[in-house]
Amino acid sequence: MPAPTTGTVDPATPSEATLGFPVYPAAQFIASYDAGRAQRYYIFGTMASFVDLVTYYRAQLKDKGDLVFQDPPTHMFEIGKFNNETMAFPPGVTIKDWTWGGSKGYPNPKPGAQPERFPSVIMIVPAPPGTATPR
Repeated sequence: MPAPTTGTVDPATPSEATLGFPVYPAAQFIASYDAGRAQRYYIFGTMASFVDLVTYYRAQLKDKGDLVFQDPPTHMFEIGKFNNETMAFPPGVTIKDWTWGGSKGYPNPKPGAQPERFPSVIMIVPAPPGTATPR
């Protein structure tokens, strides 16, 4: 007998094993985009605050990361070595506050889905296939 499931998971949602990075609990997979050089950007929306996400990823990645922009608040955790010959973007996690400046948040691209907008967005960029795991 199959185990019961809770909620519906988008079958396109990448796993933490695939990404090589943790995904914040309750974050919703939005989309992935080609970053070039066999890398992809994986975008997740969440109702968590920017500060809560930074705290979570600092603990999970055991790295303080860097606040790369104050306005809008954007924090990056670059994990692993960047090789400009084989990578389009440094492997890691980027968090952005989409409520800065009075914004209502990042629009949920799924029609009729909840929430309508995400206060924060997480972008995960794994290392390209065949390279060392960043962590």
